[in-house]
Amino acid sequence: MQYRSIIRILGMLIAIFSITMVPPAMVAFWYKDGAGLPFILSFLMCVAIGFITWYPNRKYRRELKVRDGFLIVVLFWIVLGAVGGIPLVLAEYPNLNLASAMFEAFSGLTTTGATVLTGIELLPKAILYYRQQLQWLGGMGIIVLAVAILPLLGVGGMQLFRAETPGPVKDNKMTPRIADTAKHLWYIYLALTITCALAFYLAGMSAFDAICHAFSTVAIGGFSTYDASMGHFNSPLINLICVFFLFISAVNFTLHFAVVRGKNLRTYFGDPEFNTFLGIQVALILICFLVLLHTSVYPDQLTALNHAVFQAVSISTTAGFATDSFSAWPLFLPILLIFSSFIGGCAGSTGGGMKVVRVLLLFKQGARELNRLVHPRAVYAIKLGRRAVEDRIVQAVWGFFAAYALVFVVIMLALIFTGLDNITAFSATAACLNNLGPGLGEVAAHFGNIPDASKWILIVAMVFGRLEIFTLLVLFTPAFWKD
Repeated sequence: MQYRSIIRILGMLIAIFSITMVPPAMVAFWYKDGAGLPFILSFLMCVAIGFITWYPNRKYRRELKVRDGFLIVVLFWIVLGAVGGIPLVLAEYPNLNLASAMFEAFSGLTTTGATVLTGIELLPKAILYYRQQLQWLGGMGIIVLAVAILPLLGVGGMQLFRAETPGPVKDNKMTPRIADTAKHLWYIYLALTITCALAFYLAGMSAFDAICHAFSTVAIGGFSTYDASMGHFNSPLINLICVFFLFISAVNFTLHFAVVRGKNLRTYFGDPEFNTFLGIQVALILICFLVLLHTSVYPDQLTALNHAVFQAVSISTTAGFATDSFSAWPLFLPILLIFSSFIGGCAGSTGGGMKVVRVLLLFKQGARELNRLVHPRAVYAIKLGRRAVEDRIVQAVWGFFAAYALVFVVIMLALIFTGLDNITAFSATAACLNNLGPGLGEVAAHFGNIPDASKWILIVAMVFGRLEIFTLLVLFTPAFWKD
């Protein structure tokens, strides 16, 4: 293990991350909200920490192996999440303890969107901006991680997707070099963010709110600058814009690249994961709309449709924005939507969950086993599109599902041990492991009232969910640390 090379790289990352403290400080100066000092101090601390860890190892350059890559990826999220919490610890308002500040920072960087804060609109503009910026940076990190890094380590949905799936992603590999891949992803991500911000602004948001909500929408994060989330604006047009960009951001970003390069929208519909994702969204919207109509939760059909479309897409893509308290809906719908977050977005998107391609393969494998019961001697191939998927890929997906379920159960039991009730523990685990955000019970509105021990456990859940389980789980195996 090349520990000194890893420390050198982390030092560089922390030093680079220090730059992200500058925009919030500028926002504080612009709005004169008095919240700039924590960010200036955080900038200086990050530079110092980065320099101290980088300088002694600056000349230590060795070729990194796969195991080094796993450790760097895990430390990347843990270290930057911890450093990202520094200004929230230093800020006088909100007055957060260490557990709450770290929870908020990790929730932002992993694009989970769970918050410990109340009275959000009363916070200084610099703090509000910083929370949104964390989500935006985390979303970019997720894309590069999923598409450029994890495939090289041999894990992640994109590896099995790009290697085994026909169509645009297979036939139009983005670029052979990671740097070029990351650059093209950055262009797409930035273009979506600018377009989303302009659309929000033209729909009636202030420039500040438009930029902040564009950050968290394209990142599928869910942080808002108001306690009422998107419901604060009470605008069906803004809701529709948000739904559109949530859907786009939950689609495989390499698929976006293929569409842009090929200048053909039909490329989307040639992709089996996209078609499945679209079908899931339509089905969820219809179910929510019909149940809301049947139970007369809202006075008219248009209002019911507005809330049904928004909440179905927001929760199932793991964004967690709200136009209303979905926990107050008939219990069937909140439970359905939380379970839909286990599916999440497509591989290589900013969405959380297990990813559509994995769930699709699990479904096809289940159908194959049923057919084998009827015809034991028949040979059935699992296909995505027109290409057969190798059994080793299916086995890897089953392994991922088993690991996901095991981690979920362990975290949920740990939360119950800290004193949370069953519904709160279940929904909090789902909200953080799926990087969703809102839950039910005590965490329906926010996570501020749960014990600090529960917050630390949920931080671990956020990192597990963001790193797609295996990347973090492999560090707990003895074989990983043996030379």
